[in-house]
Amino acid sequence: MHAVLALMVFLLQGSTSVTSEFVKKDSDFLLYINKSAIPENFFIFRWVFNTDTNLISFGHDGDTEVNNSYSERIDFSKESHSVKLKRLQEADSGTYTGRVSTLKKDLRSVTYSIIVQVSPADLTVDHVSSSSHSCILTVTCSTGDSHISSNFTCDTRTCYQEGGEKPKVTASGAVLHLQLASHSIICNHSNQVSYEETPRNIRELCPNHEDKRGQPDYTIGIVFGVLLCGAALGAARYRQKRGKSDNRETTENTVYAAPDVELTNTPAQIPADEALEPSPTSTYSLVGPHIGSSTSTEQKPLPESLYAQVEKPRRI
Repeated sequence: MHAVLALMVFLLQGSTSVTSEFVKKDSDFLLYINKSAIPENFFIFRWVFNTDTNLISFGHDGDTEVNNSYSERIDFSKESHSVKLKRLQEADSGTYTGRVSTLKKDLRSVTYSIIVQVSPADLTVDHVSSSSHSCILTVTCSTGDSHISSNFTCDTRTCYQEGGEKPKVTASGAVLHLQLASHSIICNHSNQVSYEETPRNIRELCPNHEDKRGQPDYTIGIVFGVLLCGAALGAARYRQKRGKSDNRETTENTVYAAPDVELTNTPAQIPADEALEPSPTSTYSLVGPHIGSSTSTEQKPLPESLYAQVEKPRRI
């Protein structure tokens, strides 16, 4: 903010030239003044930081006076009155003005507006309030000359920010911004030439928080798998029961054919009562051994009993 005010005051007072420069951190920068911009009858020429801090003064007689705070941080030339700023830091951002003083007036000959690359900001957790269902964080993002705070509330699935969403301009002209990105809180520190961010993982601060956004939902797949297994088991049991039923029907529908028998008696020889009765398929009769003398060669002994099939005539 001091650099901005200094530049505004300088512009109101008038100047011959203003040069804006964006410089990376730890680099050097040369403050140069054209010799023609310094009158021959000058009394003192000075380089001034932010309108109120003298870096170095050059006298008409060649004497120089260096600010003790800058004795190790600048190099200079007595002949050209130029100054090299070494290893610039963020705090070095501001306006550097070459001022010429004569016996009659004070002139501003040249002004540089320098913005130095920012450094990473500090991200601190001021307060944590957690339960089994939610977690509330109070977080502060700060630099050497400014800070910004915000609250973050997280449950088991997501987080949201309360306050502090708008960026804040620091005294050196940089910008601080706190934001929520995925499962991290990020502090951004930036200016026209640089950008630095400091992240903190929410899971480290809220152990119960688990960012489930974007993760696959397996519920539908599990349900489909259970239904598929049930359908397969049902089909197997149906095939098993159907197989048993087919075997039973095959057994019950089997027809055994009755053997054909030759007629050995005429119909007149069959008693009427026997003709009315159903004839069995086969009849077995016991035949005894033959008794009597053999008229020819001796035969082999016959078995004690023989079964002979007697066929009954068909009914007409």
